[in-house]
Amino acid sequence: MKKETDILIIGAGPVGLFTVFEAGLLGLECILIDNLDKIGGQCSELYPEKPIYDIPGVPNQTAQEHVEALLEQIKPFNYEVFLNERVDTIEELKDEEISSWKVITSNKNEFITKSVFIAAGAGSFEPRRPPNIENPDIFLDKGIAYAVRSQDRYKNKDVVIFGGGDSALDWTVELSKIAKSIKLVHRRDEFRGAPNTEAQMRELVKSGNVELMTPFVIEDLVGQNHIEGAKIKNFESKEIEEIKCEEILFLFGLNKKLGPLAEWGIDMVNKKISVDTEKFETSSAGLFAVGDINDYPGKLDLILCGFHETTLAVQEAYRRKHPGERVPFGYTTSNTKLQRKLGVSD
Repeated sequence: MKKETDILIIGAGPVGLFTVFEAGLLGLECILIDNLDKIGGQCSELYPEKPIYDIPGVPNQTAQEHVEALLEQIKPFNYEVFLNERVDTIEELKDEEISSWKVITSNKNEFITKSVFIAAGAGSFEPRRPPNIENPDIFLDKGIAYAVRSQDRYKNKDVVIFGGGDSALDWTVELSKIAKSIKLVHRRDEFRGAPNTEAQMRELVKSGNVELMTPFVIEDLVGQNHIEGAKIKNFESKEIEEIKCEEILFLFGLNKKLGPLAEWGIDMVNKKISVDTEKFETSSAGLFAVGDINDYPGKLDLILCGFHETTLAVQEAYRRKHPGERVPFGYTTSNTKLQRKLGVSD
C-alpha cells in the first residue's frame, strides 16, 4: 500500500494525538503509526489507571481518561491510524525544492510526506526486571506485575511494591486506599519521585496505612502456582527476611530500546534526539521530534511540554506544505468557522 499525507506521526501517545489536533487547526492531514496494538502509547500500555495531575485545567485524570479526551478532541479532523506497525526506514526524496520523505514500515506500507513527527516517547520500551531473580515472569499475572492495568486486582489484597521512583510512590499512595496492606520496599530511604508524592507516602507510613521497608532489595520469590511472598535482604546487614503477600509490583522503570531510530542518521545525545527550540526540528529538515524522545537545554519530560513542542513544530510543517504562505494563526475563541468544525458554535 502507498499513501501520501501532510504529516506522518510516529507514535500514537498523547503528544502524537495532540499533533493531529494542532495540524487539523491548520487544515493539515495526518497519519499515525504505532508499534503497539492500541492508541495511547505508554499511558495506555503501562499505567492506564495512574492519575495525572499536571494537565492544565484538569485537576485529576487517569492516563486512559486523558487519552480518551484527546481522541474526542481530534474527532473533527482527518487522520488515519496504523497499529501493530513499526517504521523501519526513512528516505529523503530531493526531487523538489522542499524535499519529501518516504517512510516504509514493518508491514511494507509506504508513505510519502513533507513532514515526519517522531513522537515515540521513550522509544520502544520494556519494564526493568528485578535483579538477582532468574525468571520472575513465571509468576506474570500470577501475583507479579510491572504495571497497574486494573486497580480492582489489588482490592483487599496484601501488596508489596518494589521501587523508588514516581510510579512506586504514586501507586503506593493510590493503592493504599483499596488494598488490605501495602509494603513499599526500597534499597535506601531516599526517593527519586515528586516531593509532594513522597510527602504523602511518608504521612501514610506515619498513620500506619503503609509500611516502608528500607534498606532492602529483592532476594527471591516465594510461591508455587501463585505468589505467596518474597524474600528480601537488608542492604546493610545482609540479613534475609521473608514477607507474605498476594501481589507484587516491580516498578523499577523502563529499559529504552530505540530500535531503527538509531539508524536514521539523526543527531542524538544519550539515546534522545537533538532538536532546536524554534521548530523542534532535528538535524534533518522535515524530521521533527516532540515529546519525551527529544533533547534540548532545559528539557523536561512532561506531557504539557510535548504539547508546546508539537504546537510550534506544526507551524513549520505548514510552511513546508505551503512554501511562501503565511501560517494562518488565529485564536479558537474568535474563529467561528473553526468553532463550527469543532461543534461548539451555532
